[in-house]
Amino acid sequence: LRRAQDGADPLQATAVRIAHDLEALWLRFDCDDRDIWATHARRDAPLWEEEVVELFIAPGEDDPSDYVEIEVNPRGAIFDARVSNPEGRRDSMRVDSAWNAGGLVAEVSRPPPRSWRAEIVVPWSDLCDGSPPRIWRANLFRIERPRDGAPEFSCWSPTFVDPPDFHKPASFGRLVLAGSGWRP
Repeated sequence: LRRAQDGADPLQATAVRIAHDLEALWLRFDCDDRDIWATHARRDAPLWEEEVVELFIAPGEDDPSDYVEIEVNPRGAIFDARVSNPEGRRDSMRVDSAWNAGGLVAEVSRPPPRSWRAEIVVPWSDLCDGSPPRIWRANLFRIERPRDGAPEFSCWSPTFVDPPDFHKPASFGRLVLAGSGWRP
């Protein structure tokens, strides 16, 4: 991931791996972290206030006005919501955090040294109706908040705004599904 504000290298790296099969999207975030912490443990707590990794995703090629947001913190807590953001602005978006991705699975581990890993499986049925399209709009994020330093905001497709704001659907990248098991 790159720094959200300017696309530069973050101080603490995050590598993301993505795979899919006919049933689900699979993600693995590997986070370098000199100060791993989180206090939130319940579902749909405000995980973005602490350390977290995030997926924003919507089916199709167009700039999305509606998308799914999934977050996982170092304790394995989950935040999942449907977001309506037709103007692409935080001040007018609506977040439905009462919605739950029914088949979502998230596991967190701490491979040594000074790192944590979040593995997330999201069934296609939680992301779209019917067969999933080949092209998706998505962004991957990490918020790193060391207790002794400034927060760092990184993402796959930088939003180039300061202060950082991940709810910029026009900045979402294009995720193209491919492979021998994919059906059109």
